[in-house]
Amino acid sequence: MVVLIAGYATIFSQTMNTDLKSLNPDDALVEIKTSLGDVVVELYNDTPLHRDNFLKLVGKGFYDGVLFHRVIDEFMVQTGDPKSKEAKNGEELGDGDPGYTIEAEISYPRHFHKYGALAAARTGDNVNPERRSSGSQFYIVTGKKQNPARLDAMAARATDAKRQEYFMNLTKQYSDSIKSLRLAHDSVALENLRQELIKKTEEAVLPENMPEEIREAYTTIGGTPHLDGAYTVFGEVIKGMDVVEKIQKVETDASDRPKEDVRILSAKIIRKNKE
Repeated sequence: MVVLIAGYATIFSQTMNTDLKSLNPDDALVEIKTSLGDVVVELYNDTPLHRDNFLKLVGKGFYDGVLFHRVIDEFMVQTGDPKSKEAKNGEELGDGDPGYTIEAEISYPRHFHKYGALAAARTGDNVNPERRSSGSQFYIVTGKKQNPARLDAMAARATDAKRQEYFMNLTKQYSDSIKSLRLAHDSVALENLRQELIKKTEEAVLPENMPEEIREAYTTIGGTPHLDGAYTVFGEVIKGMDVVEKIQKVETDASDRPKEDVRILSAKIIRKNKE
């Protein structure tokens, strides 16, 4: 089921705190109390669907009691599965949600997967080509500092993948010509056409160039650059990354679930000027 996100005033009318009904979303932070300490996140105002949905769920107490069900050292910590509240030890988690997804608000390079980024989890491209986000599950990026050469290699791979896709689409447009040349066994003309399509592809898809400020962030504070452009980043941790570090270091099972539960005790909306 897909549900459109309501307006901000409607969202806050669902909360019990009357003071929050008049709160401008630009002024909101979220304090997440976990069993290992407290984390404060700021939400981006240019991803309003994700911002308002997150605030709505926090206001309803949706996250109170959920587990960090997927934790991978030097990658990220993930939570937000409502089924995890009553999960037994060892039970596999990760498919729970509030019954809807959210339209993607991917805005790379403005927002990227730097250390401390807050992003929405989702199902894979094979079943979710629009890259819609889970209605509730999110992750906080830890990642690691990136080697410049690795960033260059990743950019080259990204360019190659885009060019391959573009080239394949071109060949579909020229399918009749390719078929005729093959039937005529004209290998010279086929090769000339192939070279022509390669040239068109290279002219249309230019090499990926990572912005310098993003490159600097990945090499100095770290993150997970291979996720950029594929998931919606809608906020960042402004306090408590030491707590996130503790969470990512816990012992996990084969499904990346912590062997000892790490839980969100409560989440609440606070004003920026009171933080």
